[in-house]
Amino acid sequence: MKSLGDNEPVYISEPTGMDGERGEGWTGVVGNERLTALAGAVLLVLILVELVSSASLHALLPIHIFVGVGLSGPLFVKLGSTFYRFLRYYSRSPAFVRRGPPRLPLRVLGPLLLVTTLVVIGSGIGLVVTGPAQAGPLLPLHNLSVLIWLPIIAIHVCAYIWKTPRLVADDWRKQSTEQAPGRGLRLIVNLGALLAGAVAATLLFPSATPWVAWSQAGQMIPAPLVVGLIVTALALMLTRPLRWR
Repeated sequence: MKSLGDNEPVYISEPTGMDGERGEGWTGVVGNERLTALAGAVLLVLILVELVSSASLHALLPIHIFVGVGLSGPLFVKLGSTFYRFLRYYSRSPAFVRRGPPRLPLRVLGPLLLVTTLVVIGSGIGLVVTGPAQAGPLLPLHNLSVLIWLPIIAIHVCAYIWKTPRLVADDWRKQSTEQAPGRGLRLIVNLGALLAGAVAATLLFPSATPWVAWSQAGQMIPAPLVVGLIVTALALMLTRPLRWR
């Protein structure tokens, strides 16, 4: 899963100019793509853990809460790298303009994905803080946002999953390292974000004790998850004819 971006990366052999096709500006584009890809890969793993834990909140609610708070760190990196590309493209940076915008369907889904992701994470953290007794509108908001978010994130993942492993792997090949310096910094940024998210989850986790007790009442698989998965399957079938590559 990579950020909003989209054509095949062009590999270069040597820099020849500041913002030329084979210049320093282009290595910035490649580096940005690889940073986003690594953050997206980390997020994908954490999101899968969240979905699995959602299916059994009675037993896995502590994991669901910890991972849900912890993924805010990698999410911040992915949003930041995506916004950086957005900013550079619309400020007419030659290398980023040459790289081009995302496919139109993904550009349309982008803002909705951003909003629903922030609502899902924000309402989830809010629920941890308030507890089940004072959840108020946060609980239905969280459930509704998850229902809307699931098909959107599934489309996003399907659009980028095929190129993410290659982008991550390219960052660890000697030849690619010369093309996009900063591999160590990209790794440090992602590890630091993951650690920051884990620290935040650890600090906030004691507040989740009422929810853990609540989950012991024998909660079934949440209806929003079931409905969301059904809608997701339908959305993937409907969007299958679209060309993402």
